[in-house]
Amino acid sequence: MSLSGKAAIAGIGATEFSKESGRSELRLAAEACLDAIRDAGLKPSDVDGLVTFTADANSEIAVQRELGIPGLRFFSRVDYGGGAACGTVAHAAMAVATGQADAVVCYRAFNERSGHRFGQASPSSRADSTGLEFSWHLPYGFATPAAWVAMQARRYLHDHGATSEDLGRVAVAMRRHAATNPKAWFHGRPITLEEHQASRWIVDPLHLLDCCQESDGGVAIVVTSAERARDLPHPPVVINAAAQATGPDQMMMFGYYTGDLGALPAMGNVGDTLWRQSGLAPADVQTAILYDHFTPFVLVQLEELGFCGRGEAKDFIKDGGIELGGRLPVNPNGGQLGEAYIHGMNGIAEGARQIRGTSVNQVPDVRNVLVTAGTGVPTSGLMLGAA
Repeated sequence: MSLSGKAAIAGIGATEFSKESGRSELRLAAEACLDAIRDAGLKPSDVDGLVTFTADANSEIAVQRELGIPGLRFFSRVDYGGGAACGTVAHAAMAVATGQADAVVCYRAFNERSGHRFGQASPSSRADSTGLEFSWHLPYGFATPAAWVAMQARRYLHDHGATSEDLGRVAVAMRRHAATNPKAWFHGRPITLEEHQASRWIVDPLHLLDCCQESDGGVAIVVTSAERARDLPHPPVVINAAAQATGPDQMMMFGYYTGDLGALPAMGNVGDTLWRQSGLAPADVQTAILYDHFTPFVLVQLEELGFCGRGEAKDFIKDGGIELGGRLPVNPNGGQLGEAYIHGMNGIAEGARQIRGTSVNQVPDVRNVLVTAGTGVPTSGLMLGAA
């Protein structure tokens, strides 16, 4: 059975994006879910499935109670941080396609800036396989996502002759898009390449402006059958492909044993599945929503997904290649660097808006959008298309 074309995104919802939400994560989740349900033209009583991240603090039954959903026929959680985002939609689409549920809401909500901050180093007392992995490097101070990405980024720059300025061009593009997006935290605040280069070092080769934001907020996505979505208020955003993948000797947030420290083989595997399921090729994609928690992995993703050859991303992005009007506009909403860091869920919402034709930074004639989630971790992706 092929998943392609069986399910569609019918509703998208979000809270505002802030640095201090002033309310609980459960309330953020409920607000985002209710916004998405209303956007789909449905009622909470129409929902019979919920999917979220294992990292989310809001249990499905708690969200069910807050929304007044009578009962659930399907619930699921996806692991590995930001790599879960497109995976939640994949699980929802499978549930709908196989009759496990009729309408599934995927959600992620947190106070990631005012509450628990992922970017801070902290000891791990986990007595599980992930704790075992971390025990090889945490005792030596190798303890933050920025440090882990910096290790791979330094190798990538060395192998392919890329520079910090090439990373800066990604940051400049994302902030330029965010500057014209009223929902973005950095609305009206573009940056120059010179400002990127002058920003303080976090971990060589990463400057402050190579790192995504810490945000409070919530985002939710409603998935139902493609047939049912045609009768709802918005044009269906058809899920033409969905994938989850790991690479060889996969670990959490780093891949030091994959054979190529400057590559992201898990993302390459996601891309292979998306192209095969959808029957599309890179030339068929009008815009891409690439997980941009750190700038270096945007370059690597362009290569892993086949938009350019290995080591060619630095040339691909020059002269505005990933900006609006460029050869492949990336993250027209500003991404996690410019709009908000909601673990990639706001990127899925932007992909849906691009298909609907309602984005504030609308790319012309969008028929197919590729969305990715998480890099370095076990990851996921979507191919969204018009009905």
